Parts: sequence; structure tokens; C-alpha cells
Amino acid sequence: MSYQSQLRPGSFEGRTLVVTGGGSGIGRCIAHELASLGAHVVLVGRSREKLETTSAEIRTDGGDCSWFSLDIRNEEQVQEAVAGILRTREVIHGLVNNAGGQYPSPLEQISGKGFEAVVRSNLLGGFLVAREIFVQSMKGRGGCIVNITADNSGGMPMMGHSGAARAGMENLTETAAVEWAARGVRVNAVAPGYILSSGFDTYDPQFLRQLLPGFRDSIPLHRLGEEAEISGAVCFLLSDAASYITGQTLRIDGGSSLKHHSPLWRPAAEAGGKRFNGFHRSRRPQVVEEMEAEGKL
Repeated sequence: MSYQSQLRPGSFEGRTLVVTGGGSGIGRCIAHELASLGAHVVLVGRSREKLETTSAEIRTDGGDCSWFSLDIRNEEQVQEAVAGILRTREVIHGLVNNAGGQYPSPLEQISGKGFEAVVRSNLLGGFLVAREIFVQSMKGRGGCIVNITADNSGGMPMMGHSGAARAGMENLTETAAVEWAARGVRVNAVAPGYILSSGFDTYDPQFLRQLLPGFRDSIPLHRLGEEAEISGAVCFLLSDAASYITGQTLRIDGGSSLKHHSPLWRPAAEAGGKRFNGFHRSRRPQVVEEMEAEGKL
């Protein structure tokens, strides 16, 4: 079985696309879909093991890829990596700025170093990669950038450091879209809501058991999203069909950003509708599998 993308086969044939954080989670899914559509995908991340594993999966499935292990917060490493990609690929047609990370904490308990670390991961690193790819490749050839942010509408309690960084990335998306448009570069963002990705496995299982039902019940579609439902939108924004879309943030959250907390309305349990999961190698977070088997999610 191969990736069941909704885009036309060969949509990215002959193109080189960079995916940061491509070794796991949503980035891994996006990398698989792009490769299935003919792209040469360059995976970027810190964990060599994850990059090697995902690269092996893509090649086993008949895709074409390479990888670079680096810290996107390090300006020199980013510059060298982009130059290295261009030595072998000559041009970078697209970038998916997906890498990032955070941890739950109330604002009063976040240290200055902790706040800075999250902002550097979720904002500075994305800026450095986008800027360097623009300067070294897209400035003269055009291209497309999709930044992955998060649903930060109405604030992000317990994730204030991440919310601040994600809001900054949305504004950076708009600024880059304006400044780089004359060079033929489109810049958009995708803001996922609660998605069933491996990112959940980084949190304490008991913490998630308490929160996940509440997450689901706050979503008008009354379910959590699939990685493939994010990837499909990202691939569309990278495609020629989106050639007149720039500077936009697309929220993919089942309606959770609408913030319907009225006591007169509650999501119906049957509201979820049809899921889309074309990712043939998707892996549900362990705590989610356990809670679904117990009938608690």
C-alpha cells in the first residue's frame, strides 16, 4: 500500500522540497505525501535516528529523499545545510517549516530560559531556515513556503511561550508574503488544532488522559484530527493550484478556534463526519489507542 494522496500523481515531479522536523509526527507524514507525489524530499531535524528511519521508509515506498541533521536555531548550521542541499539539488522549490516543540506550564512557572528556548525553536529557527532558503535559492527562482504554527486564537493557556512564538510566526508569514512576492515566492501558514500525532507521546500519559476528552468535547466536529488532514492542506498550498494564495493562515482544527463555549450548545457525539487518513504508515499515539480501546475517547 502507498500513500493515498488526494492530489494528482506526479504533482511535484522534479521538485525539491525541504521539510523541517521531517523525522516524526506531522513532518514525517508531510514528507511521505510529498515523496509519493514525485518530489525529492529533504528531511531536516536534530535526531539522526529519526531522519534515517523516515528516509528508509520513504525509499522502501519508492520515494526519493535525503536528509540533514542540524539545529535550526543555529544560524551557521542552517546556512551550511542550505548550501549543502543546493550543491546537490541546485534549486529548492518549496519549504515546509514544521520543526518546533514546547512543554505545558502556566506562565508564572516558565523561566526566562524556558520561554526563550521555545521561542527559538518555534519562531527563530523557522525564520532562519526560510530566510536562508530565500537568499540562497528562492530570491532568484521563486518558490513556496508553508509555515506550521498552531491554533493560538484566544490565547494558549498552559502553552503561553508556544502561543507567543506561533503568533509571531503568523505575522512573519504575512510580512514575508509581502516582501518576497515580487520574487515569485508565496508564503502561507497552516495552524493545526488537536492532531493525533506522535507529539502526544512526548507528554505525560496521565496528563493526556485528563485532557483529551476535554479537547474532543471542545471541537464542533467532536474528534481529533489526523496527520494526513494537515498534510493534505500543506501539499495543496505548495501546489500550483494555490498559485494565487499567499500571506494566509489556514486553521485545520475541526472548528475548535471558533471558541463556542455557550451553555446552550454542546458538540454532538455523532458530529465527527468522515475522517481522512491517507497515510499508510500512520501510528496513533499509545495513550490514544489505549483510551479508544477503553471507550474513553
